[in-house]
Parts: sequence; structure tokens; C-alpha cells
Amino acid sequence: MKKHIAESNKDYDIAVCGGGFAGISAALAAAREGKKVVLFEKQYMLGGLGTAGLVTIYLPLCDGYGHQVSFGIAEELLKLSITYGAEARYPENWLDGIGTRTENDKRYLVQYNAQVFAILAEQLLLKEGVDIMYGSYVVDVDVEDKKIKRLYVENKSGRTPYEVRAVVDATGDCDIAWFADAPTDTFKQGNVLAAWYYFANENGHQLQMLGASDIPDEEREGKERKTLIDRRFTGLDGKELSEMTCISHKTTLEHWLKKRETDEKAVISTIATTPQIRMTRKIVGEYTLTHTEEHKYFEDSIGMVSNWKKRGPVYEVPFRTLYSAEIKNLITAGRCTSVNETLWDVMRVIPCCAVTGQAAGTAAAMTDDFCSLDVKALQKKLKKNGVILHESEL
Repeated sequence: MKKHIAESNKDYDIAVCGGGFAGISAALAAAREGKKVVLFEKQYMLGGLGTAGLVTIYLPLCDGYGHQVSFGIAEELLKLSITYGAEARYPENWLDGIGTRTENDKRYLVQYNAQVFAILAEQLLLKEGVDIMYGSYVVDVDVEDKKIKRLYVENKSGRTPYEVRAVVDATGDCDIAWFADAPTDTFKQGNVLAAWYYFANENGHQLQMLGASDIPDEEREGKERKTLIDRRFTGLDGKELSEMTCISHKTTLEHWLKKRETDEKAVISTIATTPQIRMTRKIVGEYTLTHTEEHKYFEDSIGMVSNWKKRGPVYEVPFRTLYSAEIKNLITAGRCTSVNETLWDVMRVIPCCAVTGQAAGTAAAMTDDFCSLDVKALQKKLKKNGVILHESEL
């Protein structure tokens, strides 16, 4: 059996693992700080669940009462996603200043075209000097003195070690933290089946949202939960993910055939090319943010997020939720950050991924020891780049 292990690559300051919205934001922020950045993405398109997974709704940047709370790259990517027009859900009150922004009006969210966004994001990262490695998995790490010294990446070239200074885990599954034996936790209740797809008919190109998202069970107490099948998925087992994908495909086909009985012009135009899993594994950071801490001031806030499920709540995100002292040069972003299970369903969505991604990438450009980073200096850089840190500053 022939084995191919390439020579070690020493050319990068920062490795961003995962090219979803968190990874895009992290790579963008780090590159703009003048660092040499490589981004590893297992798919052959950027955007993760928000493109390959067809979850194409850029959820709110606002609190639902007229206050924008997420800024910086989170807003930049929203506007990028609709460069050539929104697919649906266009908020005229926010983008064009038409109408009001009360609790009865549209929130600052859009629906975008997945394929267009993936290409635009790729072009933006290339313009900023990020090297994108598609079809690339990080499969192992070397840790010395509580720091990741080397990533092992597999792709068509074989297995290649990359020596790194700092690492951003934006894998969505907290894979890098898990490889490095940092403390992690898993989503206990498991994910329900989803089979979102696009179809076209005489009314145009439409998103079919087939299957629920993973709203935690405690929020469903006393309510009927409608699911496609009576099974949960961890999202962390290869065989299980393959089974889930096959079930999802079968469910999509059956749903479309049923649709054809009343709409003979309906055709499937796009199916997901990655499993539509929402929550799997996250880091146990130096602080764990909970759903009860809405409107709470945090001295080390790196930005704010809203609750996409209801109007009102605003969360400041502490820097300490992004890392563990057990692995000093590893920082997480997106749905890998340290929150409790209920808040996880809030923090996993696109604006939150972009907010934490920008902070993670900026911090990685500043240090290889996140425990000792001067948070005030990080906050100064974030504010310079358009981020508002505290609700009292709105």
C-alpha cells in the first residue's frame, strides 16, 4: 500500500479550519491584520450549512425592536450575500430606509442564493490574500506544552503536516479541539432529520424547508414536535451521517413526487451536498454563556448577537467563551463556542458565526496564547473595524 506524506508546510501564521460563515469571517479578519492565512474546507465551496446545506436564511442582525446589534463582518457578509439581489425576505426598512423598525416590522434578515454567495465569498477571501484549500480535512494534531504545533491535513495530495502558530476551529463540530484533547461537550438531545431542498416551477425558484431545526426540547415542553422520523442524530459518526443522508434524499424524493401530483411543473433544482446537522460538539471554554444572561454586561465582550427565534433578547459574547486554557493557541468560532444547550440553538446561526469568527480571527492575528491576550487591545481593534461591543453603546 502506497502512502504519501508530504513535507511540512511552514508558510502560514494562522490556520482556519472550516469554511462556513465562521471560518470565512475568521480568515477575513486575520488576513486584514496582515497575517498569512490558510483556510481548510472539506467541501469544494465555502459557506458550510449556509450554502452546501441550503440553510440560506441570513438570520437577524437586530433585536426585533429596531436596534441593530451585530455589526462588522456580520453585516458585511449579509450585504455580500445579496450583491445581485435577495432571493426572498428582503427588509426594505433596514436596507433602503423604507418604513419603520418596530416590533411589528421586518427584522434585519435576508434570504440569499447559496451558489452566488459561495463564489462571492471565495473571491473576497482570495482578494484579501487567504489561501483556500478545498477538499481538505484536518485529521490529527500534535500538541506540545499546551499548544498545537502541527496540523495533519488530508486531501488529494495525501497527508500533509502544517506547522502553525495559531489555529481557529470553525469546523462546526469542534473537531480540532477534540483532536487536541481540549475539554468539549456534545449535544445531548441529538439532531432531528431535515431534508431542505430547492425546486422550480412556474412561480420561480423556491426553498422547501422540509423538517424542523433543532429547537431544544425544554422549549417544546407541552407542545407537539413535528418531525419527519422518530430518530435523532449525533452528527459525529460516519456511518450515522451516511444513513441520515440517504434518509434525507429518500424523504426529498417522496415529498417532491407528492408535490408533482398537484404541480406537474415542479422540478427539484438543488439538494443539499452536506448533512443538515445543526449542533454536535462544542468547546467547554473559560466561561459558558447561558440563555438566562440576556442583556448582561460582560467586560470582555467581543460583540453582540440577537435571538433569531423571538424579539427582544440580546447577548453580549464574552471572549472567554471562545477558548480553553488547556490549549493556549486554539480559538473557536461559530457553533463550537462555549454556551449551554439552550443557547446553543441561538449561537449556531449565521450572524453569531460571523461575530465570533471576526473576533477569533482578529485575536489569532494578535497572539498564540489566548489566555494572556490583552482583551482591551482586541476590543480596540474590533471597534475600529465596526463592531459594537456592549448593549449600552447602542
